[in-house]
Amino acid sequence: MINLEWVREYIDINDQDLKELAVKVTKAGINVESVITNHISNLIIGQITHVADHPDSDHLHVCKVDIGSQIKQIVCGASNVREGMKVIVALEGAVLQDDFTIKKSKIRNVESEGMLCALFELGLEEKTEETYHKGIHELGKDAKVGEDPIRYLGLDDTLYELDVHKHRNNDCYYHIGFAYELAAILNRKVTLPEDLFDEIDEKVDSHIHLDIETDKCPYYLAKMVTDIEIGPSPQFIQKRLKSVGIRSINNVVDISNYVMLEYGQPLHFFDKDKLGDHILVRDAKEGENIITLDGKERKLTKEDIVITDGKNPVCVAGVMGGANTEVDEHTKTILIESAIFAPTSIRYTASRLGLKSEASIRYGKGLSYEYTEKAMKRACYLLKKYANAKVLTGIIRYDKIDKTQKIVEFTPQEINKMLGITICEEDMEVELERLDFPYKRNGDKFIVTIPPRRLDIEPYINDIAEEIARLYGYHNLISTLPKTNVREGRYIGDVKYRKIISKRLRSLGLTETKTYTLISEEMSHTFSYENKQNVVLPNPMSLDKSVVRTSLLPSIYQVYQYNKSRKVKDIFLYEISKTYDKEYQEESKICGLLSGTYMTNGWTEGVSVDFYLVKGILENLLDYMGFKNRYSFERSEATDFHPGMCASILLDRKPIGILGRIHPKTNKEDVYMFEISMNALMSKTKLLKYKEVSKYPSVHKDVAFIMPRNMPSKQIEMVIGKIGGRLLMDIQVFDIYEGDKIGKDEKSIAYALTFNGQNRTLEEKEVTEIFYKIIDGVKEKCNVKLRDK
Repeated sequence: MINLEWVREYIDINDQDLKELAVKVTKAGINVESVITNHISNLIIGQITHVADHPDSDHLHVCKVDIGSQIKQIVCGASNVREGMKVIVALEGAVLQDDFTIKKSKIRNVESEGMLCALFELGLEEKTEETYHKGIHELGKDAKVGEDPIRYLGLDDTLYELDVHKHRNNDCYYHIGFAYELAAILNRKVTLPEDLFDEIDEKVDSHIHLDIETDKCPYYLAKMVTDIEIGPSPQFIQKRLKSVGIRSINNVVDISNYVMLEYGQPLHFFDKDKLGDHILVRDAKEGENIITLDGKERKLTKEDIVITDGKNPVCVAGVMGGANTEVDEHTKTILIESAIFAPTSIRYTASRLGLKSEASIRYGKGLSYEYTEKAMKRACYLLKKYANAKVLTGIIRYDKIDKTQKIVEFTPQEINKMLGITICEEDMEVELERLDFPYKRNGDKFIVTIPPRRLDIEPYINDIAEEIARLYGYHNLISTLPKTNVREGRYIGDVKYRKIISKRLRSLGLTETKTYTLISEEMSHTFSYENKQNVVLPNPMSLDKSVVRTSLLPSIYQVYQYNKSRKVKDIFLYEISKTYDKEYQEESKICGLLSGTYMTNGWTEGVSVDFYLVKGILENLLDYMGFKNRYSFERSEATDFHPGMCASILLDRKPIGILGRIHPKTNKEDVYMFEISMNALMSKTKLLKYKEVSKYPSVHKDVAFIMPRNMPSKQIEMVIGKIGGRLLMDIQVFDIYEGDKIGKDEKSIAYALTFNGQNRTLEEKEVTEIFYKIIDGVKEKCNVKLRDK
């Protein structure tokens, strides 16, 4: 967690929008998971100028509140309101805890233009019985009316929650390291915090002797301060620590944590009087014990590193101090430890002891030696300033750290070849300067020195190329495909058809559902239009899962009942799944159910689901799959379907499914279902033939016939099509009439006929001749009458 107000001390970002800056940081390779802020719009500091009792309440008050630009009237129930009180005012539009939005309202017939707030209502403290009874929060007399109360309270910090890649080292786990990252992104410079202080004449090496007996501690520094005064930390330290999740203890402990979060270098403070005059750093002895600061006894192994007083352990190095040298309220002299330990050893010890902490995490990732001494000096500066400490002269030092500079040489061509783009030499210089990586030029060769703070970068061209690329902009990298023979990826078999059909049905407004292959015996007897025998399991887990289904219709109807019982009005479902017969023959089926209002708008009742709407959906699906003019519908009287609203679906004159309304005995509401064999669609597919759209105008004719009510329209259409021949391009039913103008057992169906010559313009005479032939032929062959009015 990085506090941006804290970072401002090291780099100027006052001109930056912090949310937009988070996007820039993420684009540069450090992922900002979230931007956390306490800022609430439409909050303002106000002062109560008048308080009166509410005329219709024994506990409410009507307050006049000065917010600087105007006086607001606010009704408040808090017991502690009084005239002259400075308060936090939430105006109209403010969004408080739990997404509560402030609006102008009337409270018992008295207008209220906002709300006077307690801190828990703003999410700034926990809501308890104590905080609730305190009432609204009173601001100090120095609070200025009209200003931001969050800023006045010092709680206007903005935090970045970072998701740092595991290959990125410690540099983004502390605020100065993150400041360098912002400096690279914004092309600015970092200013390190003040660490200059006066020392007393007394020397530290006259008080302490250091021995290192392990190769797991290559760098160890120690310094002493005395006459410290234990007390509370200054407010800015407490606030910053709290913002990143660390509890304030006292000025001494807080300073060690503060410097760790500032420089990334953990420090340990020993009570010098308890420690003695000798420090010995060594490997722990097998089975050696120490009581740590949490009061628990820890059993150590020889893999651990310990700080000892020459004999006994006083600290598990890099993990946790011992209780025997703990700094307490009586401490006067402190020995400050700033060291580097072997990261692998620290990780192992912290994991084994279950003591992962902010310090052990940083030790475990590796530390930069350039900040080890800076962090210690910064701690001395803060202890002198905020704990009145006296700093002894000199540093106890053990230094076996490898300070060999990491230098990498490369040419621009090598970088460009690796990145696949062309970055000019001048741009590379700019990016290296932004990174604050010192470099020299030798002809066309760059000689770059990697600063010690970037432990994650090794002296290899690929590491430098990555740093240049991320600042230059990953969006500038050109995507190229490898040159190789590739094979087209595609779905095949039933998966292909499942995808095609599912996509089309979803586009038509249906929602996919998934149900069990096993159903109850009772369900297996419903909607059995194919009369297939079911497989009954000999030892089912439950009675409702005892039969292997041959149809999806019972299952989808059960889903309908489940939704209907939960007050869902409009239900449009489909399922694509496999069924199995007595011989375990597998068949994939498409099943659908529709009920309710299919389309709605704000001023009409909408389009309700009926037989023809569902039929139209099926026609749309079959046309989309390339079966136009190959399918038809024939009247059917299948079990559990309405005898007058049920049809078999035929493809190339062979049945492939069913469509109909559920029988009123089963369900009195208008519920329509369909089922189609997907296997039949897969086996019947033929290559589509392209037909060019005619360049010539079409001729349209309308005709209506009066026929017996039980005569299917298909019979008429077949005769029309046969007589119309190749010039008749389309037949559409556009009206059905049943009424007092025709016989009781008759109906009138009107057809729209479209004629077109694919390679010529039709003459009115030839169209009229064919049209009258159609009328005569239909009247003769179908024994129907022409409706002429």
